[in-house]
Amino acid sequence: MTATFAPPEASIDSENWPDIVSVPHRPLRAAVAKRLTKRAVASLRIRVTTADGERFGAGTGDDPNLHLIRPDSFYERLGAGGLIGFGEAFMAGDWVSDDLAGVLTVMASRMADLIPAKLQRLRSAAVHLRPSSQDNTVEGARRNIQRHYDLSNELFALFLDQSMTYSSALFESAPDSIEESLTSAQHRKIDRLLDIAGVGHGTTLLEIGTGWGELAIRAASRGAVVTSVTISREQAEFAAKRVHEAGYADRVEVRLQDYREVSGSFDAIVSVEMIEAVGANHWAEYFATIARLLVPGGRVGLQAITMPHDRMIATLNTYTWIVKYIFPGGAIPSIRAVREHVDAAGLRMSSELAFGLHYAETLRRWRKSFESDAATVQALGFDEVFQRMWSLYLAYSEAGFSSRYLDVIQFGFTKPAVSQP
Repeated sequence: MTATFAPPEASIDSENWPDIVSVPHRPLRAAVAKRLTKRAVASLRIRVTTADGERFGAGTGDDPNLHLIRPDSFYERLGAGGLIGFGEAFMAGDWVSDDLAGVLTVMASRMADLIPAKLQRLRSAAVHLRPSSQDNTVEGARRNIQRHYDLSNELFALFLDQSMTYSSALFESAPDSIEESLTSAQHRKIDRLLDIAGVGHGTTLLEIGTGWGELAIRAASRGAVVTSVTISREQAEFAAKRVHEAGYADRVEVRLQDYREVSGSFDAIVSVEMIEAVGANHWAEYFATIARLLVPGGRVGLQAITMPHDRMIATLNTYTWIVKYIFPGGAIPSIRAVREHVDAAGLRMSSELAFGLHYAETLRRWRKSFESDAATVQALGFDEVFQRMWSLYLAYSEAGFSSRYLDVIQFGFTKPAVSQP
């Protein structure tokens, strides 16, 4: 079950949320959106109800419900902004659900065919392109990262486990059949990546994307010498403090540095769900950097969220709700894209492990913790619109993995050793 929010008051901060305060007025588009919504929902196992008593959808009493509190505003936003408008309507309180992840999972399972094929051909005229200001240049990447990872360490601590790991856990068995702690499952994920990269005593390890320091600490406990880079000032300070408290300051150096600015060579490189923040037009640069920094015969452990290749191509330059509000500059690759960039960089793929349903469970637990402490979130300075936005983000992501529209993969690859005469 998801948290139930009351419709926001009229005192929404217009400076922070300009597109939530104002409702677009596009009556023709709204009428089309209403017609398409009813057509799509007619074949989906969800129930749609409205404040004035209307009911539609193919769902029965046991299926998730989407309740339209302000139908007119909902259709106006949807018509003007598509899926961005759908998300903004939730942020504004135009619709709620008793099972947010359930509604979104049903929709995600039919993402490719919710819109009729004839109208999909007009997609390019209806969607917005990503703003060039979000390009992940060295400076642009710093701005983009600040909008997510520098929000507040205290905020992330509210819903992450004690390891402060913000990526998919790997449970011992089927995640819905075990009560394993999230911390234990996160350590299993980290340890497997370190094994893929061959990290042990004396290994010189580069971590691209520090997070809050748990992987660097576990690598150091194996005897590795770790250089960990991040462009999040909040994470760098937090991780360096944790490293010091764990007694590994002599083995771990946390740098506030872009991965492209790193020099030297390393026996192994690990990077956990960092590629999604790189930007598609910088993927080649990312893998070329890994190849440049890795010694011949060196090994890489990479964890990445993936999506179907055809959907990746279709949405690559699209300005989405997630890109607008959650991960500016972000882009999710396909497995094919990862393989092709690995090959192009002169590296060799050695292993792949997919465990998307484990991410769905990880996200379910994060959202449960986040929504259960709304008062503390408010006390940290995050208003109800923000709370709605993050509940939707976590549920939206969970739905992607539950429906198998998204997956998460641990890739292992190597740099060929120098051939001997």
